[in-house]
Amino acid sequence: MSEILKSIIEPLQTSAAVKSVYGDPISVDGKTIIPVARIAYGFGAGSGKGSRLGLPDEGEGGGGGVVAAPVGVFEVTDSHTRFVPLHESRNLLLAGLLGFGLGLLWARRQLSRQEIE
Repeated sequence: MSEILKSIIEPLQTSAAVKSVYGDPISVDGKTIIPVARIAYGFGAGSGKGSRLGLPDEGEGGGGGVVAAPVGVFEVTDSHTRFVPLHESRNLLLAGLLGFGLGLLWARRQLSRQEIE
């Protein structure tokens, strides 16, 4: 596995933990509230060889990211435990589209930098 791919995967592996999904419990008025989030990880890498202007050219690159979105809370009392969902699927979709758009802008910027060099 290339070094660049290792440098992308290792930080994601260390941040993948139960604490990423379940937040710290909060106790108030005989109730314990445990926040719950949905965590999504993604990464990609690539390399290539070719030539431009008669000169050999090669490179590699990659990137990764994490998206965390609250999905609800567990409410724990002496008599019962229940899950209270937060219906924020619209915000999650918006965050995903924003991330996709930023990725496209970054890719376009990298391509234009390569053309200049």
